[in-house]
Amino acid sequence: MRHIIKILFVCLALSSSAAKQIVNYDESKIPPYKLEDPLQFADGRKVKNKKDWALRRQEILNIFQREMYGQIPPASKITTEVIEEGITLAGFGTRRQVRMWFRPDKSGPKIDWLVITPRYAKKKVPVIMCLNYSGNQTLLEDKEVLLNDSWLENDKKYIVNHRATESTRGLFAGQNKRRTYPLGMLLAQGYAFVSACYGDVSPDPEKAAEQERRAYTGVFDLWGPRDTSRTDNTTALGAWAWALMRGMDMIEQDKRLDARKVILTGCSRLGKAALIAGAFDERFPVVVPVQTGGGGVPLAKRYYGENVKTMTTMFTHWYCKAWNKYADNEQAMPFDQHLLLSCIAPRALLVEGFNEPWFDTKGEFLALKAASPVWKKLRKTGLPDVSWPDNYDTKAIGKYLGYVRRTEQHGFSVYDWMWMTDFADKIFSEMK
Repeated sequence: MRHIIKILFVCLALSSSAAKQIVNYDESKIPPYKLEDPLQFADGRKVKNKKDWALRRQEILNIFQREMYGQIPPASKITTEVIEEGITLAGFGTRRQVRMWFRPDKSGPKIDWLVITPRYAKKKVPVIMCLNYSGNQTLLEDKEVLLNDSWLENDKKYIVNHRATESTRGLFAGQNKRRTYPLGMLLAQGYAFVSACYGDVSPDPEKAAEQERRAYTGVFDLWGPRDTSRTDNTTALGAWAWALMRGMDMIEQDKRLDARKVILTGCSRLGKAALIAGAFDERFPVVVPVQTGGGGVPLAKRYYGENVKTMTTMFTHWYCKAWNKYADNEQAMPFDQHLLLSCIAPRALLVEGFNEPWFDTKGEFLALKAASPVWKKLRKTGLPDVSWPDNYDTKAIGKYLGYVRRTEQHGFSVYDWMWMTDFADKIFSEMK
C-alpha cells in the first residue's frame, strides 16, 4: 500500500536531472569492486572448519551491527495471552489472536499476533511467519480480527489520522489481488501462518523530520534512552528483526506449531528485516526474503539502482549513523551484503526478486553467488552453477540456496508463496 506509493514517488523523484547523477541504471557504468571473502577472517586467516566458521560468522554479524543495522537488542522474556479465537477460512482454519507483552505487569509495548492453523491437523504443523504493513485485519475478512491501533503512515484511502480504517479489512485476503496472502491455500498445504503489524513494533514515518522523533518509540521504550553520541544505535530494521525473533519465542511455546519447521519471510523493507533476523537467529531453518531492494540482498558496491545515499537520505531510521560514511563511497565498505547472506549457512535461503531496476535483482543473484562457497564449505550444496535466470525460471533454485525472480507488481504474489513452500517442503520432508 503506502510502501508501493513511496516507491512510485521515489521513481518519479529520481527522474530529475539531479537525481540521475546519484542513481545508476547502466551496467557499463558499474565501478570495479572487490568483495570480501566470507571464508577469510578480517586478519587474513582462512576458515578451515565449522568451529572457525562460527567465529567468522560472529565477526561478520558484529560488522553489520557496528556499521549498518545497529545493535540488535538482546532477547526479552515474553508473556502471551490469547485475546480471541475462533473458526476461519470456511471452517478449514482456526484463528487465534495472541497479545505479546514484555513486562510481567503487562504494561508498555505490546505486539498483537494473528495465528492461523489448519483446523484438522493431527500433529504439529510447519509455520510461515512474517510481519505485515497495515494490520492483521488486512489478512482476513473476519470481523473478529482486531483493527490495528498502532501508528501508521497516512494514505488517501486506507490509513486516516495515522490509524487503519475498516476499509483495510481483508484487503490482501483474495488471490485476485496484485498483493496477496493466500492463507486458504497455505493451510491446504499444511502450513500455519503467523503475522503481526510492523507498526506495533516501530512506527515507520515517511517524512525525515518525523523519523528521529517517532520511529524510536514502540518496543524502543523497553531499551531506555538512546545515546545520541553512538553511531551504532538500534534501528527500526533491527527492531523489526528483533520482533520476528520474539515471534519465534512464541512459536516455540505453542504446542500446535512445529518450531523446527519455520519459514521466515517478508517483502521489501520487511524482507530486509526477515533477512536480518534469519542471519542473527539460527533457529530459523528456512529464510525467504522477497524483493528486499538496497540494504537487503543486493550488493551495495555495484552502485546500481538504490544506493547508500538514497537509503540514508530517505530512511534515516532504518540504518545506524555509521553507515552514512559510505554514501557515494560504497567501495570503501569493508563488507557487503553477501557476507550477511552467508551467515544463514548452512540453513536454507531462497531469495525472490522483482524485475525492477531500482531493486537490482542481478545484484541479488551476484550476492548469492559470492555467499555460496560457505554452504559448500559446510558440506551443503550451494547455488546452482547457472547464469542469471530469466523471470519465472527456477533453474537457480538449489536444495539449500536459491534464487528466482518475476515480473508484475511489487509485493507478495501467489508465485512467491508457491516458490517458498515448494522450497521449504523439500527441507522439511527430510526432518525426522
